[in-house]
Amino acid sequence: MYQLSADCPREERQVGGGTGLVRMQVLARAEQMYHSARLFNHITLDPGCSIGYHAHEHETEFYYILSGEAVFNDNGKEVVLHAGDVTETGYGQSHGMENRSTAPVELIALIVTE
Repeated sequence: MYQLSADCPREERQVGGGTGLVRMQVLARAEQMYHSARLFNHITLDPGCSIGYHAHEHETEFYYILSGEAVFNDNGKEVVLHAGDVTETGYGQSHGMENRSTAPVELIALIVTE
């Protein structure tokens, strides 16, 4: 099976109380992942946009940075991430991400469920 990029659903919305609109391309739906994951998206954060600080319970979210520079809030500690960096947040942990640079940040987000 394959899915052409043009056929992937796209949306723009505020995420977790963050600033601006986050652009998302849905790479797979939960039923395609046998409900072992609930989200697999390509995400773009334009300059000044953010994913608001939020917690995860009974699931783990991974971010894989494709391009750009993002400020990642890992349970209250900020760290700067670049292409190739990976994050993991789950089971009572919290995170958020902000693009404070002048170029877009692109990443893959995957939320794996219990």
